[in-house]
Amino acid sequence: MGTLLSLASLAMLVGGVYLVWAWFAGMLVATSSLVYGLVMVAWSLLGRQIVLAFYPHGRDKPHAVAGNGVQSLQAADGSSLHLEFDGPPDGPVIILTHGWALDSAAWYSVRRELAKTYRLVLWDLPGLGKSSQPADRHYSVARLAEDLRTVILATGDKPVTLVGHSIGGFMMLTLARLHPELLQHKVRGMVLMDTTHTWPLRTVMAGGLLRLLRWPLIEPLLLLTILLWPLMWLSNLQSYLNGTSHIVNRLTSLSRGVTREQLDFASRYNIKDHPGVIAKGLRAVLRWDETETPRTLTVPVRVLAGDADRITKPEAGIAISRMAPDADFVSIAPAGHNGLIEAGEKYAAAIAEFMQKTAVQRQPGGAPTSAA
Repeated sequence: MGTLLSLASLAMLVGGVYLVWAWFAGMLVATSSLVYGLVMVAWSLLGRQIVLAFYPHGRDKPHAVAGNGVQSLQAADGSSLHLEFDGPPDGPVIILTHGWALDSAAWYSVRRELAKTYRLVLWDLPGLGKSSQPADRHYSVARLAEDLRTVILATGDKPVTLVGHSIGGFMMLTLARLHPELLQHKVRGMVLMDTTHTWPLRTVMAGGLLRLLRWPLIEPLLLLTILLWPLMWLSNLQSYLNGTSHIVNRLTSLSRGVTREQLDFASRYNIKDHPGVIAKGLRAVLRWDETETPRTLTVPVRVLAGDADRITKPEAGIAISRMAPDADFVSIAPAGHNGLIEAGEKYAAAIAEFMQKTAVQRQPGGAPTSAA
C-alpha cells in the first residue's frame, strides 16, 4: 500500500505542475484548472504540516545520539557493520537489533533508559543506517543472522542478552537454530519485540488477502522497486512532503498514542532508506519461517508486543511465549509495530525487568552466578 501511495503522491505533484503550466501556456483556459493545479502543488509540498497538526506535541523529540564509542566490523558477506556503544563499560551487555526499514537511532528512548545501567551494543543492519550492503547485494535472514553472530563475538568473553525488534527477532531465532552453541556459552537471555516465529504472512493483519496478492502484485512491486529505486526514492520523498507516509505509518506501524515528533521521526525513514535495500529485505522476509525453533530455545525468553501491532499481530508473540520452555509475554499499550519509537520507556522498563529477573541464574556454560 505504501508503494502505491508513494507513486500516487508523485503523480499528484506532476499533475498539479502540469495544470498550472498548461493554464499559463494558454492550453487550458478554465480558472478551475489553475485552482486545482495550485491546490495539488500546495498539498504536495505542505501536506505534511497539515497532517502533523492533528497530533499532539510530545515532551521529547527522537533523534540520533552519539554513544561513548563506535566500531566497524567486516562481516562474512562483505558488508561493513556500524556498531555504537553506550552505558557503563562494566555493565551487563545488551545487544540491540532494530527492525527492517529502521536503524539504530530508532532505539532513542529505549537507549536513554537502559544506558543508565547496562552496556549497550547497537548496530545498523547491512544497507541501513551507517552499515554498507553485502558485497553481492544479496539478502536473506540467515545471512543477517550471521551478521548478528559477528556482532556477538565482537563483545569478547562477557555473556550477552539479545534484544531484537521485528526482523531482529527473526534473526535471533534463525541464529539459535544455526548456532545453538551460542545459547550454551554466550547468550544468557533473549527479548523478542513485535516479532513472529512463522511465515510473516500468517501473522500480519489481512494476511489472507496479502497471501493472495503476493505473486500477482507484491513480488512484482518489490522487483520493480529494486530496478527503479531512484524513481521510488523520489516517490517516497514526495510521500513524506505531502504527509501520505505519515498517514500510512500511523495506520500500519504506530498507535493512537503517537506524538507529532514521533510520527515525523518514523516517517523520515521513508527518505533515509534505500528503496532497493528495503525491497530486498522484504523479499527475504517473505521466504522465512522458523515455526518450530522457539521450542528449542535453552535460555530465558521475554516476548514483548504492542497491543495495536498490525504488521505482526500480538497473537504471534503469545504463541512464542507458550512454545519456548522458559518464556513470558508482556503486552505494551498503547503501541504499534514500531512501538520502540512511541513507547520506548515502556519497552525499556520491560527489558530492564527481564534483566533483573535473570540476573541470578545459570550463566551460559557454567554454574549459577550473578550476571552483574
